[in-house]
Amino acid sequence: MRYERLCKGLTLVELMVAIAVLGFISMLGWRGLDAITRARLALNQELIQTRGLQLAFAQLQVDCANTVDSNTLAGAAPLLIDANRVTLSRRLQPEAQPGALQLVTWRWREGLLTREESAPTRDLNQLKRYWQVAQTGTAAAVKLQSNVQQMTLRVWADDGRGWRAWQQMSNPIVSRGSLMSPETGTTAPQTIWRGLEVSLQLPGRAASMTKIFMLGSV
Repeated sequence: MRYERLCKGLTLVELMVAIAVLGFISMLGWRGLDAITRARLALNQELIQTRGLQLAFAQLQVDCANTVDSNTLAGAAPLLIDANRVTLSRRLQPEAQPGALQLVTWRWREGLLTREESAPTRDLNQLKRYWQVAQTGTAAAVKLQSNVQQMTLRVWADDGRGWRAWQQMSNPIVSRGSLMSPETGTTAPQTIWRGLEVSLQLPGRAASMTKIFMLGSV
């Protein structure tokens, strides 16, 4: 009789309870592992987006720092901004080569931030044709950042009015002849922009990423 009591196994109810407890513990462990995996993927994606924007801002800083003034362009405006585009004329100095001018366009369209650049040239007439191409966006563009929900642009001039939105700009591309018309004897005013502020809104971010750039000798 004593031998039979020692060899007695688990009952069916005890076995079912043990399986249920193990299943519950496994479910908790799986949920915890899944949450950690999801958080890691989200963090990696955020780091990739942040790194991409840092590289884009670094390139934009180089472009803005080398922006030329209107005198270099024979009176034409070196900077043009609208709702989703920044186009600027910059000075390019290749190593061991004569300096040249280049047109660069930063464009935000359908959530994608791109950069377009023209071939270097020393011909202002050729540069003017590049301006016309930039309006249509037909040039080959380099994709810099996707999933950009919004791009906000502001400019600053040393005129006491502070920062203003691109809608407040009155800076058309004009020629020196129209700036100083001998027929009317008047000079058309042209605002000299000193700074550019770019704000990019990414999904899942409470605040946009904003950076201010000085515009060369403009």
